[in-house]
Amino acid sequence: MVAQMKTLREQLANCQLPAEQAFSIPPECYTSEELLQEELEKVFQHNWIGLGRADRFAVSGDYETMNLGGKPVIVLRDHDGVLRAFANTCRHRGARLLNDEGNCKHIRCPFHAWTYKLDGSLSGAPHMNKVSGFERSDYGLISYHAEERLGFVFICLDPSAPDLDDYLGDFAEIHAPWPIGSLVTTRRKSLTVDCNWKAFLDVFNEYYHLPFVHPDSLDEIYNFPTPPDKVTGAFASQFGKTEGTGGLLQDSEEQPLPNMTNLQGRAASGVQYTWVFPNMAFAAGMDVLWIYEAYPLGADCCQVYQSICVPPETEVLPDFEKKIAGYYQRFDAGIEEDIPALVNQQRGLDSLDARQGRFQPQLEANVSSFARWYADQWLRQ
Repeated sequence: MVAQMKTLREQLANCQLPAEQAFSIPPECYTSEELLQEELEKVFQHNWIGLGRADRFAVSGDYETMNLGGKPVIVLRDHDGVLRAFANTCRHRGARLLNDEGNCKHIRCPFHAWTYKLDGSLSGAPHMNKVSGFERSDYGLISYHAEERLGFVFICLDPSAPDLDDYLGDFAEIHAPWPIGSLVTTRRKSLTVDCNWKAFLDVFNEYYHLPFVHPDSLDEIYNFPTPPDKVTGAFASQFGKTEGTGGLLQDSEEQPLPNMTNLQGRAASGVQYTWVFPNMAFAAGMDVLWIYEAYPLGADCCQVYQSICVPPETEVLPDFEKKIAGYYQRFDAGIEEDIPALVNQQRGLDSLDARQGRFQPQLEANVSSFARWYADQWLRQ
């Protein structure tokens, strides 16, 4: 095992080379259940995790449960409008508190009725007044860091979380041309994909596959991308000019939504693809924003959420429902073409003869940047 890990570390070090020389992430990082457990700790339990848009927690009590980095978590909006994240486990004897998603006035354990306010403090514990030295203030829910930036939700499970603004660096400046913070979500859908979570985000962030996987649906829309942006945070970003909008199929460009307000120059001529490490990627187009979050369910399976967002003034247009249907069709068609390619790639990665590959520096710029960051997480500890 020591020799095997040494080899893995050597392979990961190859990911840290400049893009023109860098190698892809070792195949076993996409296929090994054993390495997945280490990955959950190294990648998910110490970094900020992007959870998509904050507007699904619209009012106090709105909550969603999820598994992050191997930990069951509740994310909710409290009575003061603050976004919060808690361990989904009762402080009495560990029962799961909430399931799925919904709205609640408080959190009540279904086992022994311990009750918590939306700020996580314990407000009710039947008969515990008879227990010597018991103080409710000592038994609030275990909390995690939760913050919002540009309308996105970020969670960190590490008690000593890095400062989010330091983590994101110049994220806000890079995306300043788009009114991302004010966009509203018009659709969020879930799907399970039989591939590693990294592979799913890889394909969303590269241009190389377009003529081979999307020859009749998307390829003619996208021009060769510009060199990747130089950024300071834990993300990668790259712009590509498009023929028409990137939000519609190449044979359906005649009914676009209006451009976002005040878009100028480059931003009004294409799509900015961004990968916020580790697990959230989005494309800021001239008219819509589309987002993917990917969460590991196993080494060869992931849970994916797709969200579509538009400016609020676009959503109220009289013909909005008719026009947005074309965008939904485009995003569904794109993912339906991507999934077979991803499943096939996963099968190939499972081969004992699978090896690290090389990147095309401009067509796979975001992917090589993620590989470098990913290797850093493994090699810094």
